[in-house]
Amino acid sequence: MTIKYTPDHEWVQIDGNNATVGITHHAQDALGDVVFVDLPEVGKTYAAKDAAAVVESVKAAADVYMPANGVVTEVNEALRADPALANSDPLNAGWFFKMTLANPAELDGLMDETSYTSFAADAH
Repeated sequence: MTIKYTPDHEWVQIDGNNATVGITHHAQDALGDVVFVDLPEVGKTYAAKDAAAVVESVKAAADVYMPANGVVTEVNEALRADPALANSDPLNAGWFFKMTLANPAELDGLMDETSYTSFAADAH
């Protein structure tokens, strides 16, 4: 499995034609305490860059974007019940949704961890 990062501070764990999507440590740090998430509709097809989910914190609301074209196959109901998981464990238990990728090669342009770490540091 490979993990890539978007310029919008989402992480994407890629496993063949499937991917799991969540927000990065940087994103949850910038948002502050997450109090609500609006997750995408399972079975719905989204285009790359579509706003698929919303995360609301005490500071702001932000969209979570689709990293590529695909269909949402599962949402994290535990996150809906306990939005603070996005803060306490954003890279594991705080995932937002899983999807089947229409074309995994669309993710080739995303950043690896080293590139993203540098990008996020420059975003401050």
